[in-house]
Amino acid sequence: MKVCVYAIAKNESKFVKRWVDSMREADEITVLDTGSEDDTVRLLNECGVRVESAVLQPFRFDVARNLSMDMVSKDADICVCTDLDEVFVPGWRAAMEKAWRDGVKTLKYRYTWSFSDDGSEGYVFWIGKTHARRGFRWVHPVHEVLEYDGGEPLQAYAVGVQLNHYPDSSKPRSCYLPLLELSVKERPDDDRNVHYLGREYMYYRMYDRAIETLKRHLSLPSATWADERAASMRYISRCYLALGNNSEAERYALRAAAEAPHTREAWVDAAKMYVNLKDWHGACFCANKALAIKDRSMSYINEPDAWGYAPYDCLAVALYYLGDYKSALSAADSALSLGGNDARLVNNRRLIADKIK
Repeated sequence: MKVCVYAIAKNESKFVKRWVDSMREADEITVLDTGSEDDTVRLLNECGVRVESAVLQPFRFDVARNLSMDMVSKDADICVCTDLDEVFVPGWRAAMEKAWRDGVKTLKYRYTWSFSDDGSEGYVFWIGKTHARRGFRWVHPVHEVLEYDGGEPLQAYAVGVQLNHYPDSSKPRSCYLPLLELSVKERPDDDRNVHYLGREYMYYRMYDRAIETLKRHLSLPSATWADERAASMRYISRCYLALGNNSEAERYALRAAAEAPHTREAWVDAAKMYVNLKDWHGACFCANKALAIKDRSMSYINEPDAWGYAPYDCLAVALYYLGDYKSALSAADSALSLGGNDARLVNNRRLIADKIK
């Protein structure tokens, strides 16, 4: 079985050696450089990687990835698309080959998109950027995805494969918003990209546009996945809260919890909202609902905040104001065990403990 890795790169010299070392299990490694001004190309060549260059004006991720895919040998069995700021844990090839049974066209595997300052995992989900050589093309200017020309491809899960992402925080995200706007303009009925665009507006604090776009996502006939719909509702709630419209913030937070009650994220957002509104009974109820959910999903709709100290923190604050200091202290201890030496958590625990003395 021939396994080939392909990637795009621009000004990634600091990552080259680490990336190549983690990709060595492949039979072939190819990179399309899209205009590096540092030593990326030279270092890749020195590491034995086949490199071609193409400056795209205007730049689109789908075009760049398709050009890089075209560099892969025609006799490849498994094509693995990565970025230079990503690292495979050793043993990934054997796990992929084990999962690649007859008829399989794509693989999904565990992906850690971010890490906390203490080294613990942040965003974790399963991605599918590994595929057969023929029949696939990348689409969308940003948040690009694979499309298969043979209908719905058979997908398998490559258990044991772990890909870690260590992004360059100095690189700006400024190109993402215009590319997302272009993507939605090109495919206005693509529910995933409308959701992404609304989320991006929220990140930029463009709250009115975020609300409008996220509501449009919810109105699309294809927007049927409960988890993603609930995420749009949560983001709408956050936007309304930022705008001071507390009643709409509450309405959409509760809609999110009703849409996807199996997601801890929905309940944590609702608990945070109620803490913000000083509704301590509501915060207690939602925090406890969140903590009753033990299994983290494999999709990208999961947030490290919900699986860290946040639900315990909300519970501790609410119980404190309700006068249940003993239970509040227990929740504060749990929050502190997950939040390290966060100064606010430490101070909260001290205030609660003082009430018990």
